[in-house]
Amino acid sequence: MIENDNKDFSEHLVAINRVAKVVKGGRRFGFAAIMIVGDSKGRVGYGTGKAKEVPEAVRKATENAKNKMIRVQLKDNRTIHHDIVGRFGAGKVILRSAAPGTGIIAGGPMRALFESLGIKDVVAKSTGTSNPHNMLKATFNAFKRSESPKSVAAKRSKKITDIVENSQIKK
Repeated sequence: MIENDNKDFSEHLVAINRVAKVVKGGRRFGFAAIMIVGDSKGRVGYGTGKAKEVPEAVRKATENAKNKMIRVQLKDNRTIHHDIVGRFGAGKVILRSAAPGTGIIAGGPMRALFESLGIKDVVAKSTGTSNPHNMLKATFNAFKRSESPKSVAAKRSKKITDIVENSQIKK
């Protein structure tokens, strides 16, 4: 991986977990880290890393996050196109698009995820679990289920204006 592309990524440390392995002489400690990496322009990824020391675990998690980046279509470079529900395991997240000036209303790891992604206005609710692993995986599941009006229009062989007009009339 090229190191000079690091300057345009924002990195957020979500969680560090200390784990102990009991051996004959006592306890051996290890660390697990979760990192979120994004470019604030619609690309984001999360990764995990485990090591005997915290900096090494963070480095591994950052590399893993950079390799697992996805692109998310944003509306006006500030919010998502439509409301989405994402699920993973016991985790369920509800993401709602918001009006300009709302800000990021989300808790835990989702706030760091939206900041790295470049979303400025969103309302999110996590139900079920507060485990950061499952919350992030459920949020990524929601992102994979989201679609932009452009992609929907292409699938239906229609114009974007037809799709946007129809969605606004139903509300």
